[in-house]
Amino acid sequence: MVISTLPVAAALQLSGLDPASATDPAAVALAYAYLYDLRSGGVETAFKGDKQGLGLTKRNKKRFAAQQILVALTQLAHNVLIWARRWLAAHAPRLRAFGIKRLVHDVFGVHGTVESGGGRVRAVTLNRVDPLVAYLLAALRAMAAATTVQIRLE
Repeated sequence: MVISTLPVAAALQLSGLDPASATDPAAVALAYAYLYDLRSGGVETAFKGDKQGLGLTKRNKKRFAAQQILVALTQLAHNVLIWARRWLAAHAPRLRAFGIKRLVHDVFGVHGTVESGGGRVRAVTLNRVDPLVAYLLAALRAMAAATTVQIRLE
């Protein structure tokens, strides 16, 4: 079953079929199936990247309520990662194309240290040999410019 909000006439036109065949159920089904196949699985790929990046590949809590909380926290993590990608991509456009899995494993997996004092972050030191540091450094420095946080390389 395919559910779509696309009008039948538009589906027929986009699939290259005669709009006059709008009353033929087989032609309409063929048009929607053709358009469905053109999607290339982008949504499924995004779900897979989210699940792998956030570690939600299986149900791992014994109690249903605990699993619901875990899923809610995973949704929050997903949203924070999407916002962070948007903030970083404003200064490092290459990061815009990264999915959740790549953000978690590559971008936020860059080796470094965070120095804090008085309950605040004072400095972030990144490993200069990491290949993504060149992109991340410019974005972090631009974001930290309005604060007292120093962004450094080691």
